[in-house]
Amino acid sequence: MTTYVLAAKSDLYTLDLRVARWMVAPESDPADRLEVAILPNGATALRHSATGKVLFFTAAEWSAFVRGCQDGEFEQDIDTAECQAILVKAVRP
Repeated sequence: MTTYVLAAKSDLYTLDLRVARWMVAPESDPADRLEVAILPNGATALRHSATGKVLFFTAAEWSAFVRGCQDGEFEQDIDTAECQAILVKAVRP
């Protein structure tokens, strides 16, 4: 098992995501959904299945994002039900 020590956010971009365990909302469309992977030191990766683009969050950034979803801050940009389903799975590794 590899142990990662992350000193800075830029270190997240060096991680090998081929071994990441991606979680998705149940019954979401495989061609168009958000996927979440928990990374070392509480960091998180978020990707969109259609584009494959990955966003990286430090533990503090992810915590702020989760709170924003729970407060409905992103309702115009992200489907609330899908966001909540992803977050429920993401916070229960």
